[in-house]
Amino acid sequence: MNLSYNSPPAFQPQTYTDPVAAVDRLIEIYQRNTTFLRDAFQRYLDGDLPAEKYRACYPQILFRNDTYVRVTSNLSYGHVSQPGLYSTTITQPSLFQGYLRHQLELLITSHDRPIEIAESETHIPLHFALEAGTHVAGESSADISAALRDTFDVPDISQVNDFIANGTYEPAEGEPSPLSPFPAPRIDYSLHRLAHYCATDTSHFQNHVLFTNYQFYIDEFCRIAHDMMKDGDSPYTSFVEPGNVITMSGENHSTGEHVTRQPQMPAYHLVGKKGRGITLINIGVGPSNAKTITDHVAVLRPHAWLMLGHCAGLRSSQALGDYVLAHAYVRDDKVLDNDIPVWVPIPALAEIQQALEAAVAEVTGLDGVELKRIMRTGTVASVDNRNWELQDHREPVRRLSQSRAIALDMESATIAANGFRLRVPYGTLLCVSDKPLQGELKLPGMASKFYQDQVAQHLQIGMLALKKLSAMEPERLHSRKLRSFFETAFQ
Repeated sequence: MNLSYNSPPAFQPQTYTDPVAAVDRLIEIYQRNTTFLRDAFQRYLDGDLPAEKYRACYPQILFRNDTYVRVTSNLSYGHVSQPGLYSTTITQPSLFQGYLRHQLELLITSHDRPIEIAESETHIPLHFALEAGTHVAGESSADISAALRDTFDVPDISQVNDFIANGTYEPAEGEPSPLSPFPAPRIDYSLHRLAHYCATDTSHFQNHVLFTNYQFYIDEFCRIAHDMMKDGDSPYTSFVEPGNVITMSGENHSTGEHVTRQPQMPAYHLVGKKGRGITLINIGVGPSNAKTITDHVAVLRPHAWLMLGHCAGLRSSQALGDYVLAHAYVRDDKVLDNDIPVWVPIPALAEIQQALEAAVAEVTGLDGVELKRIMRTGTVASVDNRNWELQDHREPVRRLSQSRAIALDMESATIAANGFRLRVPYGTLLCVSDKPLQGELKLPGMASKFYQDQVAQHLQIGMLALKKLSAMEPERLHSRKLRSFFETAFQ
């Protein structure tokens, strides 16, 4: 049965050699089409919408390459390697304005060819067209949910997948090849999830991200951030807390209201110019949370993410409070096995490792042998069972010894492996908080002192490492180590 749709007038495709003008056109198409859906939905709620099906589609970018001649470029992205037609759908182009301009500029310059901006045939689900914070009357929500499908497009789970990022996507004959690692519906899905899990607008997320599994780090981060805002002479322009509570630099008051109930994975943002600030997220405990949050943060295409957390030290030479700089991972977390096989090595990234080691040396004031005394570089094992000690642990201990592991946690391998899979530079710096194999656990008084002394220093190290990384050109971080044989032009 052929259905007719009430849609806005079609935009005619246009070619561009100016990335700024091209992105402006993407914004124009997207804003017009989402406004059309929002206006129709408001009339639907008011009861004066004619009984029709309403549809609007995402904008898209198209690029055609006609040659096998290899592009001369030092970058691992920004070009295609084979002739053919390439495309990607785009959502929220205003949010991704800087990213899109950069990717299009590289593509146009590398091939000396224009790109085309048009409307796609991929419909925008009503849920993704609504502005953040849109409230629908609760008393009618059940009836609305049941009837929406008759009037609007709703999210289609078949369009929300990681086939491109996982390297398993195969275009049907005659279809364009992907230009970007994520299509628009996948990005929209994650943007909505981020707002739900983190309770801040996605526009506040920065290009450099810290993950932690302890509230102590959040408390210290907030203290540091508020001191910076009071000082008014920091490299950051504002500090954003859950509920979109914003404190501007140089001001002693905040706008917005703090959330009455903490979200599942609250996010805090020290906002810098052009996204060069720091986002800190408390992911809680476990590999499932680690995968969930990194799946979604990845669509923002950050330049780096680091894990700062506590771990079990496995060597007798370690002391409580020592640091562990991961250079390899034993993946016993299981949550990513269907996306990236366990036999895939997760390499250490030189720029990240160097930034972390330099930050430890700078903050502690140690170097050489003294630095090695409080920081071990080695393998970190991540497991999905926090109480592995309660079982017959002879076999896991044997495997840990054979892998040369020096630390055990539940999140680091997940965050590193998902960084590798989703092409986001990653790193791990952990702090030894107990030594189960040696029976060294913190006594109550020791625990309080440990957290007071170590959390502040550990967080300072992580923030300094990200500051060093933000001073680098992004091209240095997005290395070929993260690129497979067949990659999208967009990083």
